[in-house]
Amino acid sequence: MGEPFIGTEAVAAGRLTPYALRSRFVAVHRDVYISRGAELSAISRAKAAWLWSGRAGVVAGQSAAALHGAKWVDAAAPAELLHPNRRPPPGIRTWSDRVEDDEVHVIGGIAVTNPARTALDIARRYEVDRAVTALDALARATRLKSADVELLAERYCGRRGIRAAATAIDLMDPGAESPQETRIRLLLIRAGFPRPETQIPVYDEWGQRVAVLDMGWRDAMVGVDYEGRHHWSTRRDFGRGIRRHDTVTGLGWIDVRVTAEDTDASIVDWVRQARARRNC
Repeated sequence: MGEPFIGTEAVAAGRLTPYALRSRFVAVHRDVYISRGAELSAISRAKAAWLWSGRAGVVAGQSAAALHGAKWVDAAAPAELLHPNRRPPPGIRTWSDRVEDDEVHVIGGIAVTNPARTALDIARRYEVDRAVTALDALARATRLKSADVELLAERYCGRRGIRAAATAIDLMDPGAESPQETRIRLLLIRAGFPRPETQIPVYDEWGQRVAVLDMGWRDAMVGVDYEGRHHWSTRRDFGRGIRRHDTVTGLGWIDVRVTAEDTDASIVDWVRQARARRNC
């Protein structure tokens, strides 16, 4: 039983004895158990919260995003539910709100807000940068489009947070492959650069794709690549990164490579210099 389950149901069905339940499993919430020693993921937290609700809640927000396959959902964060109980136990966050039947999917028997409603809830309830990071991951996992969320937002026109949510929805981009890529893209937009395109393919003179840039501007032939630790974790990866960079620059691109250690001011300055060189 690696998944959360209701203890009294397991005992009543004869799958476990009361002693086995107490000795081999731990309670996540009242009468909701998981194997002793098992690590709770964002998905298992969502399932446990739904069971706590008596299967009456609708998994929403970041928990719904996790069930839809989005990456980068914090496994330690409280599970999120649409549920009228305003006093959930620790580890669960609830809110009561209108939800229509066409805004709910069933995943593995669990009621979950669909991608558009999930995105709208996240955009309404989190500050912009955190919301956009979550929306990028959700859109990448589900192929969600901004227009889908904007259409749903019209249904809730006038509700709290809808106007502020428009900013995050407009900035959503499924091309981001990590939270750092989202952060850098938002940094460049706020620095006044044209909105960068994400996942730009680069082709050689024979029409073969040789690289995909994280973001950039085709007209200026300036790309920006975030180099995470995995890019230089081995000598082979490090060498591959150098060859890729040389190939891209050899084809006429300016490839600005940044890391988590670089300051925002440095990144903006490098990109500004690169675009200025191209304009010259």
